[in-house]
Amino acid sequence: MKKNMGRLDRIIRLIVAIVVGMLFYFGAIEGTFAYIAIALALVFLLTSFINFCPLYAVFGINSCSVKK
Repeated sequence: MKKNMGRLDRIIRLIVAIVVGMLFYFGAIEGTFAYIAIALALVFLLTSFINFCPLYAVFGINSCSVKK
């Protein structure tokens, strides 16, 4: 897998995942929406750690900076 996520993109995904996790933990979100949000947060965590987003690959998006 070739990296296709830049640093800012990974940081934003981590922050969103942490916020969703905290909202779930403190009971601010619940029900079906909460489980869908947690699933997306887990995907965000995984993709931010491996620096690869499958949807970016499908659409040809690359936010990773080019090294010269």
